[in-house]
Amino acid sequence: MSSPLLLDGSVALVTGASSGIGREIAGLLAGRVRALVLVARRADRLESLRNELRTRYADLSVTPMPCDVGNEAEVAKLIARVRAEIGSVDVLVNAAGLGLDGLLDRADWERIRQLLNVNVIAVVHLTQAFLPDMVARGRGGILNIGSGAGLTVLPSAAAYVASKHFIDGFSEALRADLAGTGVVVTQVAPGPVDSEFDQVAGSVGGMRGGPPRFVRIGAEQCAREAIAGFERGEALVFPGRPYRFIMRFLLPLLSRAARRRRAERSARRIRAR
Repeated sequence: MSSPLLLDGSVALVTGASSGIGREIAGLLAGRVRALVLVARRADRLESLRNELRTRYADLSVTPMPCDVGNEAEVAKLIARVRAEIGSVDVLVNAAGLGLDGLLDRADWERIRQLLNVNVIAVVHLTQAFLPDMVARGRGGILNIGSGAGLTVLPSAAAYVASKHFIDGFSEALRADLAGTGVVVTQVAPGPVDSEFDQVAGSVGGMRGGPPRFVRIGAEQCAREAIAGFERGEALVFPGRPYRFIMRFLLPLLSRAARRRRAERSARRIRAR
């Protein structure tokens, strides 16, 4: 475990802040940080959240910055604007994410491309942009919202699963790179969470082949446990007690070959339908 993260009085930037886990994280950080940058595509939702947070925390600086993080040019402009208007970022929360439920050979390339840009390229781009100042100051934190899908095999979600495997590898390797610098890197790997994610991914009943529905939790609980683990300097957080038990103790009992066979059986049924 690395040194505890100091959230109080920091400057935090949260992507995916218009809904779901990102919105809940922004709301929880608002009572701790001195300045908050809210990033998402939907400007109206960001403005609504800004007004809500400013009502609750009069001394908090809240800056909505609408941006489609799936567009590299927009991300570059966002980075320039943050540097010009805010300066350094102490805490970066990469919470924006897209899902895509469906067999790859039947999927639309533009949706796949957008998913990879949001889930992979934007995460690395933003992290690389704001990390040098954190290292120079000897403090800061990167909170990456991954997924349990990034630690196993799921059917009918190849691009999404791959993107979350990337987040797992990226977070672990970055954490190693930053050992001793005072910069914390934490990955949150949620299971099913109540949010808009499933609807946007085209998986209204939850991802096929994923954890059972009884481990589903609310976005607020996920955000609360994510921040608690982040502050403790944990490398990997599994929000929700039943889900945490599955991921820590039951999943390791299944060999990779067994997980592969299970996913293959599910995929055959999906393709047959």
